[in-house]
Amino acid sequence: MGDTLAIQVQDLHRSFGQNRAVDGVSFDVLRGEIFSLLGPNGAGKTTTISMLSCLLKADSGDALLMGHSISTEPQLVKASIGVVPQEVALYSDLSARENLLFWGKMQGLRGSPLARRVDEVLEVIGLTDRQKERISTYSGGMKRRVNIAVALLHKPALVIMDEPTVGIDPQSRRSILDNVKQLRDQGMTVLYTTHYMEEAQELSDHVGIMDHGRLVAVGTQRELVKSVGELDRIQLRLSELTEGFLETMKTIEGIRDVTSGDDIVTVLAADSNRVLPRLFESAAGAGVRIVSVDIQEPNLEAVFLRLTGRALRD
Repeated sequence: MGDTLAIQVQDLHRSFGQNRAVDGVSFDVLRGEIFSLLGPNGAGKTTTISMLSCLLKADSGDALLMGHSISTEPQLVKASIGVVPQEVALYSDLSARENLLFWGKMQGLRGSPLARRVDEVLEVIGLTDRQKERISTYSGGMKRRVNIAVALLHKPALVIMDEPTVGIDPQSRRSILDNVKQLRDQGMTVLYTTHYMEEAQELSDHVGIMDHGRLVAVGTQRELVKSVGELDRIQLRLSELTEGFLETMKTIEGIRDVTSGDDIVTVLAADSNRVLPRLFESAAGAGVRIVSVDIQEPNLEAVFLRLTGRALRD
């Protein structure tokens, strides 16, 4: 099992005075996947990332990153990962290319291999044509893209990204999300923290939901939704609504509730994929035509609300 895991986190704890920032966090990340830590500001995500990056020592517990322990092999951990911090770590008076050359040398790269690698990461972040401009002239989103490029220079097998899209324009955000998926498609493992539910939904193979220093749930989006019993909402617009069809719908296996108004029926079901064909069959049998279908699957926002009793951005 260890060979399939990029990260194994085992009961991590960290306090600052009387404040327990991370309180017994454990999770595994498979190699080649995007794993998102989702939670509001102050949930403990950045503290967890800082311990995994060996920037902060854990009070107790341990973690293995690419097989190396953060407590006993911090140098090997640092050599095997790339880290994209929440704050931009670049020299504003240097160009993007000069920044990348500097940080590449800090990572032990030299000469033509370094120059080639800088060309490659500039292509990945889409800034080849702006590489000679000073960082001070860049937008916030462009700076964050260069921040990501720095973390990729030494071709790490694992990249840790801490809230990389906070406070940037929509175009740069879109570019970063596409970059993250591209890294996964190339076989890289990505540990990604965010308080944006829609990012976690789009990117993640698995999600860990954090709140008040604890990991309250881990799984795929579908698994998390099913664990709290949320239902798919199917809204049908009908050519007409007959009492017979309404009663028939209530007897279809998998349907939990049916409500109606005018020619619109709302159906709550555990699995819309199984229920929908049966709805069409029943409608045909009743001589009713389904004009349109709108399916709303439960999302991570609903899961977070159910698990914590509050909305994600409260």
